[in-house]
Amino acid sequence: MAYTIEAVNAMDAETFGRVFADVAEYSPWVAAAACSKRPFANREQLVDAFVQAMHAATPSRQRALIKAHPDLAGKAARAGEVAAASREEQAGAGLDSLTDAEYEEFTRLNTLYRERFGFPFIFAVKGATKQQILAGFEPRLHNDAPTEFQEALRQIERILRFRLEALVLEPTGKDQ
Repeated sequence: MAYTIEAVNAMDAETFGRVFADVAEYSPWVAAAACSKRPFANREQLVDAFVQAMHAATPSRQRALIKAHPDLAGKAARAGEVAAASREEQAGAGLDSLTDAEYEEFTRLNTLYRERFGFPFIFAVKGATKQQILAGFEPRLHNDAPTEFQEALRQIERILRFRLEALVLEPTGKDQ
């Protein structure tokens, strides 16, 4: 279901939290912080509130947000044990229909990445192909830890934007 910005602004905090809880993967605190910034004039302000909440968090809370994301094409995804939005995004990129060789390559790269950085490889997969996602691993494996931490947050910003764009309508016609 998609909501108008007026409907978002009219939600009580509990409803807002329930509707937007998984926009930031298993991290409802992001939605709670964004809720406190209402009213929003438009969807862009809503997106900004989520992004600001993420960036205002402590590094340990940001790390927990990053770690809440599943491995791309990982065991949890294959078993359907990821948030609905993640499942849909990964399926849209073809990650739910990998060959055995592709699955092994994702598993190998996910493992290398986790061993190097201590958190999962984050990639905003909407609109990407599995080949583009695989190609994204290699250059990022060469980053230093602080650079990659910031890149993970940038990717989460993109994920937040995609998910909020799916949930909240932009006004059309003369209301713009």
